[in-house]
Amino acid sequence: MMHIGLVGLGRMGNNMRARLRNAGIEVTGYDANPAVSDVASLAELASALPEGQKLVWVMVPHGKITDDVITELTDVLGEGDLVIDGGNSKWLDDTKHAEQLAAKGIRYVDAGVSGGVWGKENGYGLMVGGDVKDVEFAMPVFDALRPEGPREEGFSHAGGIGAGHYAKMVHNGIEYAIMQAYGEGYELLEAKDIIHDVPAVFAGWQRGTVVRSWLLDLLVLAINEDPKLDELEGYVDDSGEGRWTLEEAIELAVPMPALSAAMFARFVSRQGSESPTMKAVAALRNQFGGHAVKKA
Repeated sequence: MMHIGLVGLGRMGNNMRARLRNAGIEVTGYDANPAVSDVASLAELASALPEGQKLVWVMVPHGKITDDVITELTDVLGEGDLVIDGGNSKWLDDTKHAEQLAAKGIRYVDAGVSGGVWGKENGYGLMVGGDVKDVEFAMPVFDALRPEGPREEGFSHAGGIGAGHYAKMVHNGIEYAIMQAYGEGYELLEAKDIIHDVPAVFAGWQRGTVVRSWLLDLLVLAINEDPKLDELEGYVDDSGEGRWTLEEAIELAVPMPALSAAMFARFVSRQGSESPTMKAVAALRNQFGGHAVKKA
């Protein structure tokens, strides 16, 4: 039986631990919160893993927290071990982390993960970057986490180090634009007096239409719970990946007007907008990712 370490047991990490265990993979988890952690430290986590090529999956917020975890893992892991960063790190950080670990002979793979709080039951869409041999070694973990069905429909080896997080960044940029479109459609339907049941219209799009999607299903859930979205403020935050995608679009001269409009609409929402569109976008973020919303 495969035995891995998992660092970070928040909304997604805790669900991932459960899904992996259900698939027969032994997981030793570490979190700064002792109430959910299996061990008291990263050193104890590393010691708990069997000798040979140890595998540690990191699932913590991007930026300094990830940097600090990678630095500590550099000290407690050894040559031939493998670290997978499954958080939303910026792809440029992957080269830095890979080089830092490589100085101790530790291997590195980056994994973009989509699925939010629903991934425990539905599985996670995975986009990974790294060496072919390292990806193959970790494939039992990827197979346990991805949705049921053909591997190529829920998993991709996008390229070398950084490619997984780059692919996830673009995925999230697309997501911004789709959510904005649904939100604008919601507002227009609400504004027209001839439409008497907006939730019924969206529910009727879930099968057979060209705009059906899981995001649409989640919007139906949200507006069935609160048809006028009266319980929410029209305030929409962003996790950073939409901005990174726009930076890349500018750098590579790739036109992305839909994403740029969606991104700037989020900025407007933080200036006091009570837009029904942005309430719908906020409701969607909460549905799939458990992201915080502001109550009205």
